[in-house]
Amino acid sequence: MLTLNELFNNIKIDIKNANKIKELEQIRIKYLGKKSIFNTYMRSIKDCSFQEKKKYSMIINEIKKDIFYKIDEKNKILNKVLLNKRIKAEKIDISLPGRRTEYGVLHPITHTINDIKIFFSKLGFQAINSPEIEDEYHNFDALNIPKNHPARDSHDTFWFDNNRLLRTQTSSMQIRIMKKEKPPMRFIFPGKVYRNDYDITHTPMFHQIEGLIVDRNINFSNLKWMIYNFLYNFFGKNISIKFRPSYFPFTVLSAEVDIINDHSEALEILGCGMVHPKVLKNVNIDSTLYSACAFGIGIERLAMIRYGISDLRSFFENDIKFLKQFKYN
Repeated sequence: MLTLNELFNNIKIDIKNANKIKELEQIRIKYLGKKSIFNTYMRSIKDCSFQEKKKYSMIINEIKKDIFYKIDEKNKILNKVLLNKRIKAEKIDISLPGRRTEYGVLHPITHTINDIKIFFSKLGFQAINSPEIEDEYHNFDALNIPKNHPARDSHDTFWFDNNRLLRTQTSSMQIRIMKKEKPPMRFIFPGKVYRNDYDITHTPMFHQIEGLIVDRNINFSNLKWMIYNFLYNFFGKNISIKFRPSYFPFTVLSAEVDIINDHSEALEILGCGMVHPKVLKNVNIDSTLYSACAFGIGIERLAMIRYGISDLRSFFENDIKFLKQFKYN
């Protein structure tokens, strides 16, 4: 059997003389594969002492690493040679027109969010980003959804552990901002939310914009006026809008807002209401001095209606042909 030094020198010569990538692959299999010479060497030292095994194993592993490196370097050289040959063999017709430069476009969801932010900024709202990983207190407890509350059953929540979760609603930021700021305040919180649901009208991740006003003498009429004007502005026409009573643990009065389409069908757009006094108490705001209203808008639902899209999942499938339809100046 050859010594390790002799074997290493032979391998280096073989690598140097290889003129094809296929030959290089055969060398790799011969010397580094399952039935390689090095594995034979490893079997030959199985009866040696522990110290000798350790010594020879280290030497063999260093040689194998060196061989890997040399094969990789030679592979790069051979690939470069192949590329140069291909370039020389190919003819270029300089009379052909070049590839057109295509401009990127905003995703329809991004464009929808931007339009909403622009509208509410004109009403004095400030847009704030908020954490997507929430704790149980901000996502549920502080919003008047305590443990065993039936409203929790409607949330198929992605939990990290007993306390941390992917937020199910942007309402959690209401608590954080009301603790930090002093009334009066106007904020919107755009962002992603997560629920374990997937079909043509639901995805595990979707976008919401939460709106919050805290001030003296805020009432439901103020909220209705704002939502009517937002929807008229967004859709660009006097659409038919319907408010219907609903229930949310963190608001009282509560309502859901529908748009009536050309087929007289009601399409749910958003939820809204007056912030519950218990929620204000949780953030140390005196509900005898201040009142608050809030609304939550489903971004994908608005975009689907605006652009006539029937399957919510289309927004997230990275289909270039689909996305190219939405080109904006």
